Amino acid sequence: MVDFSLSDEHKALIETAKRFARERIAPVAAACDHESRFPTEVMVAAHELGLVNMTVPPEYGGSGMGELENAMVTEQLAWGCTGITTSMLANTLALTPVKLAGNDAQKKKYLGMLTADPVFAAYATTEPGAGSDVAGMRTKFEKRGDDYVLNGQKAWITNAGFASFFVIFATSDAAKRHKGIAAFIVDRDSPGLKVDKHEDKLGQRASNTCVVHLEDVVVPKQNLLAPEGEGFKLAMETFNQTRPDIGALATGLMQRCLDECVAYAKDRKTFGVAIAEHQMVQAMLADMAVGIEATRLLYQKAAWNLDAGVRDPIVSSYAKVYGADRAMQTSIDAVQIFGGNGYVRDYPVEKLMRDAKLLQIYEGTSQVQRLVIARQLTR
Repeated sequence: MVDFSLSDEHKALIETAKRFARERIAPVAAACDHESRFPTEVMVAAHELGLVNMTVPPEYGGSGMGELENAMVTEQLAWGCTGITTSMLANTLALTPVKLAGNDAQKKKYLGMLTADPVFAAYATTEPGAGSDVAGMRTKFEKRGDDYVLNGQKAWITNAGFASFFVIFATSDAAKRHKGIAAFIVDRDSPGLKVDKHEDKLGQRASNTCVVHLEDVVVPKQNLLAPEGEGFKLAMETFNQTRPDIGALATGLMQRCLDECVAYAKDRKTFGVAIAEHQMVQAMLADMAVGIEATRLLYQKAAWNLDAGVRDPIVSSYAKVYGADRAMQTSIDAVQIFGGNGYVRDYPVEKLMRDAKLLQIYEGTSQVQRLVIARQLTR
């Protein structure tokens, strides 16, 4: 029997996240966007409430919640600001490979680090010449004695400016593609690791995004997370487990668009009536509501699959691509409903449109998601 009802615990968790988004995130979102600044005080407050690092198991200091709970909280936080939420959520992206592949010592040290204090972690696959094509990475590792040495460059790394540690993927030989890739946990204070300036982005400007340079960075053998040949599999499974969160981000952003548009359409008058009375505006509002509900169902199904141990990664891609594309269209329609007011920063919807675009790019573009889906359908 299918049951779409939420438990009392789920309802309480959602209400806590909803209140946090409205009281702590939304009030600072516009300023952080304008200044391209992440509000670290928000991270501290979220950590105190247990709204970050939620999937860390209890034996390592976490609450041990599932992906469904994590995604539902993400939706609520994203209502306040997807940029701020992206940096908070990037911890989950970085801790997931440690949770999946780490040994007990690695989990105790690095997962414990995240649960003990409000610190950041970063996940690094993307390079200037290898984004969605993860197997095309050129950052290289070589074995020197018992240790490993990394050289290369990672790009568009969320939280790089703050991260206490990085999960970095590198290859022994670029010609080997996926067969040559390994994964490492790299401490921030490792000699040779340099974080470049924060990128001046179009949207999600409150999330911290930087280039990371690796010059003869020595990684001790105990920080090998996945050996050569296993790194690519780990990267793909990490994305599979975190893509429902992108659907959740999209849902939160769309809900904010709809809430803003309904309030504005009831107040704004043209031709003697509120624009909410105009059929074309009503149609856009209805499309927004449908997109929200459909994306919510998709990301929750994908998250439920993960928690239940159901191996069906295509659903994660459904949630990611549909949610991202609907969020982009919803935000464009929001600007249209606001008219000229939607095009200026005095109103919130222009920021929502800028923020939405990144959902179609990170963690696999919408085009790549369609390729993934098509390949699974035709194999």
